[in-house]
Amino acid sequence: MVLRFLFLSIAITSLSFGLKAADQPNVVMLLSDDLGYQDIGCYDGPVKTPSLDSLAASGTRFQAFYSGCAVCSPSRASLLTGRHHIRTGVYSWIHDESQKSHLLLREVTLAEVLKKAGYSTAHIGKWHLGLPTEQYDKPTPDQHGFDYWFATWNNAEPSHHNPENFIRNGEPVGKLEGYSCQLVADEAITWLENERDEEKPFFLNIWFHEPHMKIAAPDEIVSEYGDLKDKAAVYSGTIDNTDKAVKRLLAKLKEIAPAEDTLIIYASDNGSYRDDRTGGLRGKKGMNWDGGIRVPGIFNWPGKIKSDVVLQEPAGIVDILPTVCGLLDLEKPEGVHLDGSDLSPLLTGAGEFTRHQPLFWHLQKSRPMVAMRDGKFSLVADPDYEMSTDNMFQEKWIPAIKSGGYTNYQLFDLETDPAQERNIASENSELVESLKKKLLGINDSIMSEGPDWHLD
Repeated sequence: MVLRFLFLSIAITSLSFGLKAADQPNVVMLLSDDLGYQDIGCYDGPVKTPSLDSLAASGTRFQAFYSGCAVCSPSRASLLTGRHHIRTGVYSWIHDESQKSHLLLREVTLAEVLKKAGYSTAHIGKWHLGLPTEQYDKPTPDQHGFDYWFATWNNAEPSHHNPENFIRNGEPVGKLEGYSCQLVADEAITWLENERDEEKPFFLNIWFHEPHMKIAAPDEIVSEYGDLKDKAAVYSGTIDNTDKAVKRLLAKLKEIAPAEDTLIIYASDNGSYRDDRTGGLRGKKGMNWDGGIRVPGIFNWPGKIKSDVVLQEPAGIVDILPTVCGLLDLEKPEGVHLDGSDLSPLLTGAGEFTRHQPLFWHLQKSRPMVAMRDGKFSLVADPDYEMSTDNMFQEKWIPAIKSGGYTNYQLFDLETDPAQERNIASENSELVESLKKKLLGINDSIMSEGPDWHLD
């Protein structure tokens, strides 16, 4: 009788642990690189993307979703931390050989939050948040919470075709045959099959290189969009090829667990560099107009997140960490200011959503240099000091950036004027002053945390 009771207790305990693990969904983050607001099918784009469209149809997509910045590295820092990128150490896109800049070790990433909650974690694809060089010792993804990583510093080189700059867990891989998005999917599938801890839920952070230049895609795909030498056709081909890679990944995820057990998020790190892929919005990559920062945003978790829903509420990449914490009932990082808000009330329909702070962007090279979205209004401004618009960021500019102010404030009503063609600041002076006060308050808070990379 005692032995029977002991065996029964062990069985019940084992079952309860199994249920506990099953109650925690797997989390998959899919990020495209330089993909515009109007590239993929479900956003009325010209590229055939049935896999991504299916995620939107069985989930929720945001009509007004925003990147963390108008260029790569800062947006990725905001995604992983839920904080404005300057707080995290990233002022602009990172050039590892000439800059000290990197995602600071003090930052608590989404991978660290999930790892603390018992997740197995992997980063696969572009990194661009700093990697060690001969001159600068910088953290690697494993120091930011990832058990496993397969990454590139910046872009796939020499192009998406046969890249030769991937690194796996600190060791260069050498030249690979194939296209970057498919190689990334291969690695993710291999990790799911052989590397992850099967006793744990997993966080799989997949950051594709496409359609960032230098672009390449199989001829048979490119030919569906035009001539093989047509850059627009090749650009579309890279997105189509990525969707095919996503299809393979989704099939593997369904082999591992029912769709109801996996939360999938899809976005792009910034707007497109092509004017014809911004959905008629003003500006493009590198600019703090909506064309440079507005991107697709899809959340999918059958049974938890509402299906076939399009939300008009403005949201963005900076909201991803607090939203995952909200959806999974996990504690947010303690002792840090989160610039993003928890979107889970919008996604699940449970409770009221309140944004605690307007969405805010800063980029040294952009004019306007700063932008803020508060409800339906967009406020933008230029620097009131001399500042270079060079693409390559210089850390010696940091003192001017941290102490500088703004001028030439412009106001736009994005509900009636999504293309930001009509500046209504002169007829709304009280509103401009109110929004300006908010913008400057956010700016001061961010700059107070920005690291001084220029100092020895």
